[in-house]
Amino acid sequence: MSVPNLAAALARPGLIDDYLPIAGCFDEMRPAEGQVRPQWRYVLESLRTLGPAGIKEREREAARMIRDNGVTYNLNGDPQGMSRPWELDLLPLLIGSEEWAVLERGLMQRAELFNEILLDLYGPRELINRGLLPAELIDGYREYLFPCHGLEVARRRPLIHYAADLTRMPDGQWRVIGDRTQSPLGAGYALENRVVLSRVMPSLFRDSHVHRQAGFFRAMRRTMTRLAPDRGGHARVVVLTPGPQSEGYFEHAYLANYLGYTLVQGGDLSVRDGALWLRTLGRLERIDAMLRRIDGSACDPLELSEDSNLGVPGLVEAVRAGNLVVANALGSGVLEHPGLMAFLPELCHHLLGEELLLRDIATWWCGEPKARAFVLAHLDILVIKQVGKPPGQRGVFPDTLEAAAREALIAAIQATPHRFVAQERIKPSTAPVLIGQRLEPRPITLRTFLCAEDDGYTVLPGGLGRVALTNDAALVGSQLGGLGKDAWVLASEPERQESLLVSGESQSPTVIQESEVSSRVADNLFWMGRYAERAEGLVRLLRMIIFKLSERIDPDTAPPHNLFLRSLLEALTQQTQSFPGFLGDGAEARLRNPLPELLSLIADPRRLGGLPQTLQALGNAAYSVRERLSVDTWRIVSDIEGRLGTLTRNPPTQPSQALDELDPLVTSLVAFSGLTQENMTRNEGWHFLETGRRLERGAALTALLRSTLTPLTPEQDETTLIEAVLGVTDSTITYRRRYHVGTRVGALLDLVLQDEGNPRALAYQLVALERLVAEMPKGELAMGRSPTQKLVLKTLTRVRLAELDTLVQPDPQSHRRLVLEQVLEELESDLAAISNALTAQYFRHEEQPHSLLRRIGVVK
Repeated sequence: MSVPNLAAALARPGLIDDYLPIAGCFDEMRPAEGQVRPQWRYVLESLRTLGPAGIKEREREAARMIRDNGVTYNLNGDPQGMSRPWELDLLPLLIGSEEWAVLERGLMQRAELFNEILLDLYGPRELINRGLLPAELIDGYREYLFPCHGLEVARRRPLIHYAADLTRMPDGQWRVIGDRTQSPLGAGYALENRVVLSRVMPSLFRDSHVHRQAGFFRAMRRTMTRLAPDRGGHARVVVLTPGPQSEGYFEHAYLANYLGYTLVQGGDLSVRDGALWLRTLGRLERIDAMLRRIDGSACDPLELSEDSNLGVPGLVEAVRAGNLVVANALGSGVLEHPGLMAFLPELCHHLLGEELLLRDIATWWCGEPKARAFVLAHLDILVIKQVGKPPGQRGVFPDTLEAAAREALIAAIQATPHRFVAQERIKPSTAPVLIGQRLEPRPITLRTFLCAEDDGYTVLPGGLGRVALTNDAALVGSQLGGLGKDAWVLASEPERQESLLVSGESQSPTVIQESEVSSRVADNLFWMGRYAERAEGLVRLLRMIIFKLSERIDPDTAPPHNLFLRSLLEALTQQTQSFPGFLGDGAEARLRNPLPELLSLIADPRRLGGLPQTLQALGNAAYSVRERLSVDTWRIVSDIEGRLGTLTRNPPTQPSQALDELDPLVTSLVAFSGLTQENMTRNEGWHFLETGRRLERGAALTALLRSTLTPLTPEQDETTLIEAVLGVTDSTITYRRRYHVGTRVGALLDLVLQDEGNPRALAYQLVALERLVAEMPKGELAMGRSPTQKLVLKTLTRVRLAELDTLVQPDPQSHRRLVLEQVLEELESDLAAISNALTAQYFRHEEQPHSLLRRIGVVK
């Protein structure tokens, strides 16, 4: 479209007619005089071309991608917890290349300045000795870590990653409102925003010539490798996360996957002989570099914060010995002190000999008498922040306080002035946001990201925009709340497409040994397999019971008089362990009217052992190891979570409604099992997941057979009961093709107990367990079969030697198959023993004596 035609299109009534910039704020799209800024015209015309229906469709597609990819962010205190979905505005923030080049220079200068400040504060402390920084400002701050003083820093780069929160002042000038030097969060969310927008609006993204982001992440990986200690091989890098409950756990897992690093928690690591090791199932693996995502003070309970359970005892020792690089360096959080902003211009002159290119919002540290006097005289136009409060906590607006609270604030500032910082009240710039079918201005901040390289810093083009949900500018804080917004830096010509994948001419690629799993990861994978199988078996049993209830010839005949139904209901209670259910006190009443109990097990999240709790446990286990799941597998996990939400929000009240929910759920669970089979490499992690599945399927089958086949029932009921068991075990077709003499218990046991070729048979599970356990890691000194192997062999032998003719014989006095009951009870006990043996051998990791580790060559 030509420029005159484009101008005419923009002049037509439509998308921006009612878009009115907020008075006193810089608006990114439209200045107060009403003309749309040039870089926005093509975007607006594209939206107009899409029309309301097209925009709505793109929004739905973006939301679906975010949901399927499991993009979450846990705001502190949010009731949704770690399931809170990330929210993305469809409209990007646009920045021209020339403007970005100016901003980039300011950001790189600022990163260099902070790097020099860190080197001084943990080295000669000349800035304090010369009076350029007050000692009270630094030494009293919780993130100035005295044990880290004098630590050697690889290539003099303590600040490896840096982020700055920016906004524009009313005159259009960018200002820094916060520095993130501890463990900057958000680069992964920025990358995910870019992925989503480039896929839902590919033509707009392509034609806008947006600067690519892959180069920045290549620099991250390159820098971590170069800074790691040179041991003559590939550097082993890990990402240290607080765990699934942390606010940015999605990003921790996302970056670990994207960069090819191992995601670990503090309990996975150990310091030995001045080095950091990953405690895997088979041995200790040496770690060379760590990308930490926990506060520096929490990294080492021995030398830093003794009440921390997130870090690794002795970590400071490993850094001190030069055997480990930590990004960012321990103690870098001191640069996040809000009062430091007041001293940066003078520090820039002293350390770099330059003017500070990118200024901060006006800041006063109350520890200085002059600054304190100014603050107390101008309280009503300032924001007061108390040093030491958690990041993201809002400051105090004195003009909104009642008289008593205001006087208390003044008294606190006068009593401990070094603990208070004041900053000017600002009106952040605004950017257009799609609200329904309209564009509306909303306050926005931009978080930019930098990574150290040998000769300076590289900047992520664009960054992460964060939009307040209302026009209250004070709501834009340092947490990643509100709406996410992709930031596009527009080039003048098409950008070359980049990828993080390594390219080169070598015909023989270097193969890096894949990291083995830790006990924690193996434990979560094991239980993920168990919960997935438990949920699938429970859904199959619930469906069969509902089918059989609806098929009763006489609807008034209660289950006590339908013995096969009674057996199935009792099997349900045994499988879920949801006592009393259909077995304990009051069971007869529930057997006469089983529907309320069934619906409770299907939809009540408070029922122990019910379907919602089982699915929730599956989601929690999957979330704890999400970096090991493929994108497609994670989409199935998200789908299962969505179905769980539907079940609990709108619980079914009728059997037909329950079936409508259970049918697609079993499909999703089967898809989950299929994807873990087809998409996971057969490494140690897969072995434990598969072991959990096989063990759970065997335990559930044994319990089902004991509840249904050991009591004697009339022939008609027994035939119906066996048909139900075949349906639950998904073995009906095989049975019909193989056995032509009717439905009999012996034939059923042959198929689902002893058939080693039937994936639903107990023997099949045990043969698979025998292979899986044999391939699991064993200690270097282990000889012969492990206790777990012996138990599996014993159990498999018991099944193979069982005489079916003897098992099916009834006891005339008790009216039960006592031999079958005894064998099944023994098998249940054996399977529980196998689970306990696995737990003792792999999941309760005990420290090995150091002398033993030295003897077997793990440490030198």
